[in-house]
Order: sequence, then C-alpha cells, then structure tokens
Amino acid sequence: MTETVLHSLARKVVATAFDDFPEATVKKAKLHILDTFGVAVAGSVSAETRMTLSALGAGASNGASVIWGTPLLLDARTAALVNGVSAHALELDDSGGCDHSGAVVLPAVVAALGEIQRPVHGRELLKSVLIGYEVGRRVLEAAGGYETHNGLGWHSTGTCGIFGAAAAVGTLLSFDAERMASALGLACSFASGTWAFIHDGSPAKKLHAGRAAEGGLLAARLAASGFAGPGGVFEKGAWGSFFQAFCRGAGDLEALDRAFGENWRINRCSIKPHATCRGTHSAIDAVDKLLGDHDLKSADVAAITVDMSGFQFGMCGGKTLSSRAQAQMSLPYAVAARLRYGKVSLAELEERAWRDASIEQWLGRIEVRIDPSMSDEAEPAIALSTQDGKRLKTTVEFPLGSPANPLSDDRLIGKYNELSGTVLPEKKAAYLRDCVLALDSFVDARAPLELLH
Repeated sequence: MTETVLHSLARKVVATAFDDFPEATVKKAKLHILDTFGVAVAGSVSAETRMTLSALGAGASNGASVIWGTPLLLDARTAALVNGVSAHALELDDSGGCDHSGAVVLPAVVAALGEIQRPVHGRELLKSVLIGYEVGRRVLEAAGGYETHNGLGWHSTGTCGIFGAAAAVGTLLSFDAERMASALGLACSFASGTWAFIHDGSPAKKLHAGRAAEGGLLAARLAASGFAGPGGVFEKGAWGSFFQAFCRGAGDLEALDRAFGENWRINRCSIKPHATCRGTHSAIDAVDKLLGDHDLKSADVAAITVDMSGFQFGMCGGKTLSSRAQAQMSLPYAVAARLRYGKVSLAELEERAWRDASIEQWLGRIEVRIDPSMSDEAEPAIALSTQDGKRLKTTVEFPLGSPANPLSDDRLIGKYNELSGTVLPEKKAAYLRDCVLALDSFVDARAPLELLH
C-alpha cells in the first residue's frame, strides 16, 4: 500500500484509543450527543422528514433501525438518511465541525450500531463519535476552511461531513488502517451538497446532513466488504482528487493529519440556543445585550443597522421570507423576531410567526450593509437607534453556545428536555437523557438508544 496522506490519516485514526481523549472532551461529546438526539426527535415531525419518508415509501416498518421519534423501524441506510434530515430540519443542531457534525455523525453511527451483533461499550460509541467530529472538521480545514470551501458554493456539511461519518462507522467496526483508508476514499464518491438552496428557500439543505450520514455508512460498509477506495483521493494537484475538485487545488493538505490528537476538534464546536443559522446568533445576542445594558424594550427601538461581511451577507443577509428555510437563514428575520417575540426558538420559525404583519414592519426598520473591510467570518456589528435619538452599537464576538461562551449544562439539558418532550413521553425522554450522560459507563450502548423509538 503506497503511503499517502490518506493512509497517514487512517493510521492515526485507528491508533486512537478512548483514553486519549481528556475527560472534559468526553463530557462535551456526551452533551453534543444529547443535544443532537433532542433536536432530531423534535425534527422527526418536521415537514422535511415527513416528505422524505413519503418519497422513500416508508409507511410501515420493514427493518431493524429506529427512525428517531417515530414507531418506524427501517433498514440502516434509510435510517441514517432520515435521521440526518430530522437532526438538521430545525436548524438547532450543533455547528463548528464539518459545519453540522452532529446531524451527520450520529445518524450514521447509530444506524451502524443497530446492525452489530455483539455488546458495544459506551466508550466505543463515544470514540466513534469523537473520531467522526475530528475527521469531518480536518477535511474542511484542509480544504481551506469554511471561507474557501463554502465560498465556492459547496456546503461542507455534506461534502466534508461524509468523511467524518465514514470514519466514525469505520471506528465502530474496528477497521484496520487499510480498510479505514478505503472507507474514506470511497466517501469522496458520495460527497455532495451546494448552497443553491439559499436563493429561493428550498429545504434541500436538510438533505445534505442525511445524505452524508447515509453515504458515510455505505462507504464504510463497502470497505468492510473488501471494496477498495482510491488511495490518492486527498492528493493535492491530482486530477479528480477531493482538493482539486472541491477547492480548486487550494487548501492545506497537511492539515488532514497535522498534530493529530493534540487538539480535539469537537472542542471548537458550538451548541445552538437559537433556531436559526449560526451566522445569525451574534446579532441576536447583540440585540439582547444592547437592550439589557441600557434597560430598553423593543418599543424603544426606532431602527437597526447591521454591518456584515460580504460572505456572511450572501449566506444570511436576505430579507425574503417565503419559507421556514429562508427564515432560518435570515439574519434580518432573526433580529426582527427577537424584537417582536423576545426570543428566536421553534415557535418563531413557524409560518404564522414570520408572516406576522409586525415582522414586515420590523424588517422595514432594519438596514443591512456590506462592510468590505470585514473578514468573511467576522461577526456583524449591530447598531440600534432609539426613539429618543440615542445610537447604540456593539459586536458580540463570542455568541452564546460557542466554546468561548458555552451554554450552561442546565440550559443545554433544558433545551433537550423541551425538544424531546414534544415527541417522546416525559419518562422515556428523561431516561434517555440520563443514559446519554452516563454513556461511558454502559457495557452495551445498544439498549438505551432504543429509547429513541
């Protein structure tokens, strides 16, 4: 086997032991798993999930894999796809990994878990999840990061996340380095997803998480069967390689395995308090801060000015609201909703909320400007003009839920309780929560995850 950066990465992945992860990193993984289960269970009743199940003809159980938050048991590939859609449907899933790592990695791993005919220790499951977050993020970093890769129009949740899903499943299946390399090589053949949805409010973005989970599972299954993947899939400059095709040869190839194990990538991931694109959260928090610091109410606000980068404007600067997907991706709507309703949660993303006449009035008071001096990933500057003539301005560099400003455990668990309780019986949801938070002590992790049914 010719040594390539792919094989170097594969060797480091399979050499990783559970004890290599610090206790704080393991705890964070459990919180991300809990958060993903909560948002996915709530998302199981979304229109996107219902339409996906209908398109697949999945009206009755015919398999062994749980469709989370439903009575259905389907085949593992379908479960990975549908549960990935559910996890991303409400735009409340975590961010900062491949982008939305939880909605990709968890559905793939849990689908694979259901097919394993032996006890699987909770530590095995946790290690698989941690590896999935690690690899998905490293591929994005090697592709030049969010600005370069997504700036070309790719949606990294689907294009980079699939490698995380394949690595996670391969880890769960105890792959050696050769099979892990094949799984990652094959994953490239399923990588897909662009930002075309941003222009007209299509819900296609939700499919990217589901397809990456499904594709990662299938790539690992193929590798397990002996199907060989291309060993040069990450070679820079090679025709048809991931970096040549998906970022025009830009990026940092060595970032794939540089200092592997020194700074686990899940530690940079955020857990969302608001049901909108992560790019809108700093603006919501800035409004909260300005109102709170100056003892103001929404009625005191006369106008709002938002200065943001051109990259962020293209992603979430629009005011057009013709679907929930557009509302989820609109910073102006997030600000308007915060001023109108006091929060930006699930109820504020319902059609009756974003079609409310008062929202149109608030949007009319919001001016969005592109500041060419701002870097792509810079947080927006928010200025409020008050009815009595004051002008107040701030930028929240670390929005709530980010690693530098994390949600408290109580608030995160409260988010899970609220979301899971929309679908699961209270006692079942509570028991699932307690099991996830103690996952590293479970001799067999398969049993508690049946609570998602």
